Amino acid sequence: MSAWIQSIEGTPTGATVALILALMAAVLHAAFGALQKGRHDPLLARGVIDISYALMAAPFAFFVVPWPEPHMWLIFIGVFFIHAGYKWAVLLSFRRGAFTVVYPVMRGTGPLFTVIGAWLIFDETFTGVQWLGVLVLLAGLYGLAAYNMARVTVARDTLVAALGFAMLTGLFVAVYTTFDAYGIRATADPFTFLAWFFFIDGLLFPCLALRFYLRMEERPPLAPLALRGVAGGLIAPFSFGAVMLATRLDQVGEAAVLRETSTIFAALIGWLFLRETVGPARVALMALIAAGAVIVEVGG
Repeated sequence: MSAWIQSIEGTPTGATVALILALMAAVLHAAFGALQKGRHDPLLARGVIDISYALMAAPFAFFVVPWPEPHMWLIFIGVFFIHAGYKWAVLLSFRRGAFTVVYPVMRGTGPLFTVIGAWLIFDETFTGVQWLGVLVLLAGLYGLAAYNMARVTVARDTLVAALGFAMLTGLFVAVYTTFDAYGIRATADPFTFLAWFFFIDGLLFPCLALRFYLRMEERPPLAPLALRGVAGGLIAPFSFGAVMLATRLDQVGEAAVLRETSTIFAALIGWLFLRETVGPARVALMALIAAGAVIVEVGG
């Protein structure tokens, strides 16, 4: 698999595979976000998810993939701190705002900064048509957030703070997308980066979650938490891992924009499982998001 990935980098086949991977990441990332925003506190959910994928990744990191090159350890340190900041911002946002309000803001802030970061670091450029697609997608994302915000009836007293943390999350999304793209391109075998990424990234938040759990007066049963953790642990490598591979195969900015169609799937999840309504206006805004992603892809 590694040899095949390396053989299609920068080719039309690689671009097609990157498109498929980015869209798969979008679907799975929406499900991943919903797992963190369910009935359990987001810190507990994040903790069990992280320990699950860390344990799943450990055998691959230590015994299957090639050992990381020496220069990769500094990159992994950067990955650890950047993703820790990202996850903390997500938790603060989810604790204060409704999923369908904060999630579009999180995802909408990321692509613009990612495209700029990819230009500065990887010398990637967007055409005028692609920039139009970015603007259309952002209009849909922020329009969806504004529409949901006007109608949300829960946690309105903390909504401003939630939106602030959602914007901060979007900035972290741009930083980690660009930095992860740099990391996965810096090693010979992309699966070396992925295996060690999930192992290292999963070490901190289980400790924070355990400390929080032990201090709770009413502790939730562990079985449902563990089930949520296993589900998230299985989804994460195919969500985050897919978009990382996409950034190695094709442009970082395009992968970042396509991934943000996850907001469409998040709205569907909110409607199906979180009992949040979807009306004609939201459908139109989601269509705008999809149109923006299509324009970016076709314009490239």
